[in-house]
Amino acid sequence: MRDGVLQARVTAPPVDGKANKALRKLIAKRLGIAASRISVARGEKSREKLIEVQGIDAVSLRDALGD
Repeated sequence: MRDGVLQARVTAPPVDGKANKALRKLIAKRLGIAASRISVARGEKSREKLIEVQGIDAVSLRDALGD
């Protein structure tokens, strides 16, 4: 986390949604949930994205990803 923004890097290419899928898997693994509970709400074709996670409140999400 930097300035309240999660920064993540994936090695998958930004082709055919592969990078978005890799990002969802990365976040899901960190949270211990299924990747299907994570979606890209905004920025599918951008480096900056808004991610939605079903079933987790914002405080718990920040705590889990903020390390």
